Parts: sequence; structure tokens; C-alpha cells
Amino acid sequence: MALEITDENFDELVKNSDKPVLLDFWAEWCGPCRMVGPVVEELSKDYEGRAVIGKVNVDNNANISATFGIRNIPTILFFKGGEVVDKQVGAVPKSVLDAKLKALL
Repeated sequence: MALEITDENFDELVKNSDKPVLLDFWAEWCGPCRMVGPVVEELSKDYEGRAVIGKVNVDNNANISATFGIRNIPTILFFKGGEVVDKQVGAVPKSVLDAKLKALL
């Protein structure tokens, strides 16, 4: 299951991670986010132990969203070594996210 990333645990789970991180910025009211959500959950199972897969509710975690300039959701950021190395805005097929994550392993 994808981890819930918050303003409080971001540094511990994302910035200090020794594994690649996929971070899905979403909100309950966002239709395209509901399409991407199940894909993110599948990836969390597929990459268990090899990558960190997390979700950030933009309504509840304004600091993280502001830090990364999230203006449109869903936005998915990819981190390696605590830095953003790739970005995907909008709903895309699982294969697109899978390829981007594989490139970071």
C-alpha cells in the first residue's frame, strides 16, 4: 500500500530515502486523481522493497505542495537521493510511470 506522506514525515520518508521515490500529489475531489490512485497502489505492490511509493493529499499538506510548486493534480514527482529527478503531470497509463520508476533503480 502506498505510504501517506505528510508535511511532518516528508524528510524521513522521501528526502532521506536510500531508494527511489514516486510521490503522487492528489486530492479527493480530483477526478483524474481517482484514475491514477489505483495505478499508484499497484506500483506500490510491484516495487515493494525496491522503491518508496507515496501519496500526498494537497489539501492537508500545503507545505510540501508549495515547496515543489504543485499547481495541477495529479502530479507525480520522482526522487532519487532526496532530489526531484523526473515529473509527470496528469493521468497517464501505468506503463509510463513504471518506465520512469525502472529508470531510477
